[in-house]
Amino acid sequence: MKSKWIIASISFVLLGSSTALVEILLTSFTDSLLPKVNEIKHFNQRGSITFLSTNQKIIHRIGPLPRKKLKNGQTPTKVEQAFISAEDRRFFNHKGIDFIGIVRALITNSQRGRFKEGASTITQQLARIVYLNQNKTLTRKIKEAALALKIERSFSKEEILRFYLNNVYLGSNAYGISDAAWIYFSKTPNQLNLEEVSLIAGLAPAPSLYSPLVNPDLAIKRRNIVLERMKKENFISQIELEKSRKKPLNLKPGISSPLKSSAPFFTSWVYQKLPEIVTNKQLEVGGLKVITSLNSQWQLAAKQVITNYSAKDIEGAIISIEPGTGLVRALVGGKDFENNQFNRATQALRSPGSTFKLIIYASALSNGIKPNSQFIDLPKCWKDYCPQNYNNQYLGEISLTKAFTTSSNVIAVELLDKLGFENVIATANSLGIGKTQKLEKYLPLAVGAYGETLMNMTSAYAAIANRGIYKIPSPIEKIIGPNNKVIWNYNQDNKKKKQVVSKKVADTLNWMLEQTVSEGTGSAASLPTRPVAGKTGTSDGNRDLWFIGSLPQLTTGVWFGNDNNNETIMNSGNAAWAWKKYIQTIEKDLKVIKFTKSN
Repeated sequence: MKSKWIIASISFVLLGSSTALVEILLTSFTDSLLPKVNEIKHFNQRGSITFLSTNQKIIHRIGPLPRKKLKNGQTPTKVEQAFISAEDRRFFNHKGIDFIGIVRALITNSQRGRFKEGASTITQQLARIVYLNQNKTLTRKIKEAALALKIERSFSKEEILRFYLNNVYLGSNAYGISDAAWIYFSKTPNQLNLEEVSLIAGLAPAPSLYSPLVNPDLAIKRRNIVLERMKKENFISQIELEKSRKKPLNLKPGISSPLKSSAPFFTSWVYQKLPEIVTNKQLEVGGLKVITSLNSQWQLAAKQVITNYSAKDIEGAIISIEPGTGLVRALVGGKDFENNQFNRATQALRSPGSTFKLIIYASALSNGIKPNSQFIDLPKCWKDYCPQNYNNQYLGEISLTKAFTTSSNVIAVELLDKLGFENVIATANSLGIGKTQKLEKYLPLAVGAYGETLMNMTSAYAAIANRGIYKIPSPIEKIIGPNNKVIWNYNQDNKKKKQVVSKKVADTLNWMLEQTVSEGTGSAASLPTRPVAGKTGTSDGNRDLWFIGSLPQLTTGVWFGNDNNNETIMNSGNAAWAWKKYIQTIEKDLKVIKFTKSN
């Protein structure tokens, strides 16, 4: 009998040892397939992108704020209690997965007939933040659970909670409790009172929805739910609960210049361009520094010009491009980004009016027509289309140059008819025109009767200023990765030159554009100190008012108009005058040089 008992005991010990050994081996094998959890210690929140001007000043920052993170022993008790009550009340009792919570969630969801309650622990949420995505798939949930178990075996509960509090997204661009305390209340975590802590803790399940800066009423309801849970866990008294529930939000958003772009139309365009340059994975990982082409002083001058030199209710846009590189040095897409984020420099398709005549005359000169070739500037019809000159003024026999400087509509249409649509459209496309909206074959095209962006029109003029070499406009000079390594460089990526118009034709056009400013329709933009080559443009009813002008080293386009396309009380001279005021503000930064003349 005694021997049987000994054998049974030995068997149980061996079975238990074998089971433990198998468990250890399985755990070790599973862990080997998972990421190293030590990465949590050095984790930088995904998606952080810093935009800098040419002089390395921050103009915008997307992602986590540079607030100090909690360190060992620094987590305030009320912060711990609020998040545990809100997110994982059995946090200190489970080993990464709350099986009781899972059962409770299954019962609740089945009773309500829809997915209402989740059961992810704080540890699981941390695993998701650092290693996974937000996709609700079975595969992700299995990985999340396995990682949570590994994290629990590797760190103490206090460490896990601190890692979570430093990285959880809490709405309004706040990553972690330190960011949230600052963004919503201009405080550090240890300065938060009970109602402030409970409000922040309530944001985690749906931060964008519950953000007090977005939905204050919903945020209060969510805050009060957290307060009730804290009372249920005996973290606060009934008196504290009642007192805190009655408190208003008392928000005091912290001011942080990196959060609010100093050039919002420009940086929003830069952000849209990034996927063309870097991979989705690089964007997701973040830690990127984008050295933009923006000259912050010129940008300020551009914004002031759009605000100060147009009628009160009329919108405006301005863009400056460096002809030799294609780099955009200033861009303003409207008067008030906070009120209306539509970018009128890059998105608005507006009738370019007579600024399109640059394309007609570039095609004419490229096909052998000379600046002194003679034309008859008198009323003429092409079947049912009878273009009229401005104020019905006709000059009779004039040269090609005179027709350009006086902006004759009749001669522009005659040239289009003579050259053919294919010829002119090909010239336009080579200069980046007609790529956003296809150019149609109809005679009013000659006077700009179609939609084009200020960006594309300005870049076409920049190509002429660059002696016929077209550069695709770019807002980015360099992108630096998380390890301070350059992952993209504009100069290396844009070495090829694209000669779309011959140097001789471009030089002649620049001379004709100079005549237009000194003697013709662009006289409001003339400068006594330096040569200016530019052209005005106006659509019917003064709905669109343009001036695009170049110095040899900078091309700038200005547009004024109404978003609803109503007529304006201004004229294209206002656009030319605004251009002049802008250049006069920044010209101290530009040497006085002349346009190159062909022999």
